[in-house]
Formats: sequence, C-alpha cells, structure tokens
Amino acid sequence: MRTIESLGSLRSRTVIVRCDLNVPLTDGVITDDGRIRASLTTIRELRAAGARVVLISHLGRPKGAPEARYSLRPVAVRMGELLGAPVGFVEETVGAEASAAVGALGEGDVVLLENLRFNPGETSADEQDRRAFAERLAALGDAFVSDGFGVVHRRQASVTELAQLLPSAAGRLVAAELEVLQRLTERPERPYTVVLGGSKVSDKLGVISHLIERVDTLLIGGGMLFTFLAAQGHGVASSLLEADQLDTVRGYLADAEKRGVRIVLPIDVVVAEAFAADADHAVVPADAIESSRFGAAGIGLDIGPASAQAFAEVIAESSTVFWNGPMGVFEMDAFANGTRTLAQALTETDGFTVVGGGDSAAAVRALGFDDDQFGHISTGGGASLEFLEGKQLPGLEVLA
Repeated sequence: MRTIESLGSLRSRTVIVRCDLNVPLTDGVITDDGRIRASLTTIRELRAAGARVVLISHLGRPKGAPEARYSLRPVAVRMGELLGAPVGFVEETVGAEASAAVGALGEGDVVLLENLRFNPGETSADEQDRRAFAERLAALGDAFVSDGFGVVHRRQASVTELAQLLPSAAGRLVAAELEVLQRLTERPERPYTVVLGGSKVSDKLGVISHLIERVDTLLIGGGMLFTFLAAQGHGVASSLLEADQLDTVRGYLADAEKRGVRIVLPIDVVVAEAFAADADHAVVPADAIESSRFGAAGIGLDIGPASAQAFAEVIAESSTVFWNGPMGVFEMDAFANGTRTLAQALTETDGFTVVGGGDSAAAVRALGFDDDQFGHISTGGGASLEFLEGKQLPGLEVLA
C-alpha cells in the first residue's frame, strides 16, 4: 500500500486529505471528538512538510443537498483548537468559493471544506456521476491522502475515484488501522478473545463466521445475547430477539463446539420493566428471564454483575482481545455496569487490546476512560467489521 513517502516532497503542494470526521453532534455541539483527534497525526505531518492542506469529509447522512444540522463548521472549530492553529472553513465543497479558499493557502495552512455528502455525486451509485464529482475535487489539489478508514469499504467519489485521479497514498491513520486488523486476523498472540456486543446478531454474522476458526474464545453480550439464549431454548420475555437468526446461531454454537472454541454467554442479566433510564430493574439468572417479577414484559438491558466479572476474568487471561459493541444500554447509568466492567478489564490486562466500532469507542470515552488506556481504538466501524469478515475494501485496493 502506498504511503505518504511515495508522494515525494510536499512543500508548497496542495494535498487533499480524506478524513473521517463524522462525529456525533447534539444541538451543534460535538459530544465525542475522537475521530478528530485520530486525524491529527497525518495533518500535523503534512503541515510540517510544508503542504497546503485541504480536508474533506462527510458527516451524517444528508440526501445529496445541504442540511444545516450536518454542517462541518463545528468540526473546523474543534479541529483548530486541537491543532493549535487556525483551520479555515468553506461553506461549499466545490465551486468558486472553495477554489478561492484553497488558492489562498500558504505552506502549512489548513482548510476544511463543507460536507461531501451535500453533493449527490459523492455517494451516487453511478460511477460516472461519482467520477464527475471527483474530478471537481481533484482540480483543487496536487496529491491525495486517504486517511478516513471508516469509509474505505465504500465506493464513493472521495474514496475511490479521487484516489485514481491524483497521486495518492494512505495516511498514517489508515496505515495504523490496517496494521492492527492484520495483526488480529493473521498473527494474533494467544489466547485470543473476541467480545461481541451491540444490538443485533445480524450485524455481526460475517465477523462471527470469519473469526470462529481463528479465535479461542467468543464472549457474547449486548442485545444480541438474547438471540443466543433463545437458540438454547431459554425464554427472553420482551428482550431484543432476532427470531430469523435462531438457526444461524445454533449453527455457530455447534461449529464452535466442534472446533473447540469457547462461546461464553452471560449467566445473569439486568432486566427492566421498560426501556427507560429510571425503570425498575433487577438482576436475574440468564436462563430465568421470564421468571423475573416483570414477567413477559421484562426487557434485558445489560449483562449482570456476575457475567461482567466472568468476562473480565477471561480478558485477564488473554494475550489479544478485540471488542466490538457495548454490553448494554450504557447511555443509561443503571445499565452501564457491564460495559464499564469490560472496559476496565481491558485497561488492566497485559495483552494487546483493540476497541472497535463507533459505539464501543463512544462508550469507553463516555464512561471516563482515555484512549491511551487501550492498545488501539479503531475509527473503522463498518470498515473494520468488513475487513474482519474477510472482504476486500475498495478504498484500500485503490491504494495498492
């Protein structure tokens, strides 16, 4: 994969950097700036090399037209604070205003263009539409650096076509993410444990299929655990259940047993009377959810304390741990203990720990943990999962 060194001297050259600055916003306020921080290494290196830096990114899912709630303006402000240098902002992605702003850049200057997805060409299913938009982007720069790992699984104008139109290379974040994922799939130190949470089994089907022959232990939490419990014949009351995945899960359980892979399910669950932060709740055995005082109305919202401790003990014995997906509804304090206990265990193990997926990264930060307490916090989200499924990622292939 081509790296920044392949681009030669960057002094006075205009370098377009595709970042992933898709941060969560509430009323225009950034609630987690992790992706902005992750982009700084490449930006600082380019500035130090004397490049004129043009940042491009998406935010949210606008429908090919401007929407104020998806503006990147707050990101430019926060980027400037973290960078310790002014970051200009342009209220368009391509056009006369963008061209003028880029043309006015000096060595080491940085400007962020408005949300790529305000232009329908960015995500168009038509390759010609994407290429036409990419050509307008390419006209702004002399070289391209792909540093948004969270989008390398997409065929989008700023990911694939733009990389074909300019001298292109992977940024430091993309290179680091790839190195970690290769380590997880090709050369993990053992024992190797994968922890999967989040809401749906269907979101993790490919990951489970691909990793079940590579890991020693799978720990299952989050909403997806109830489909596993149901597959074993246990009632789950009103908890999240994907009934159409029961046979698939039974297949995983049988395959794991045949391979000697441990699948560890919770032994207790925090069950509530409703999906609400102040709902009455109780800890019940995982095989007796429908026997709780809430009956058939009960809904499981976290793994129980005994399960969290058991998971922590497995992690403590592991040399490699990959975690994707919270153990419960961590946004509600009553149902955050499982996720908090797991995160704490990852910070205390001597093994190599990787936190993957936006929800998991947001969870550890929201619960008070620092990024440097873990071996690696991935910005990849869906891209990381697709890599772990064994899929080819077009945004990486184009940099080969």
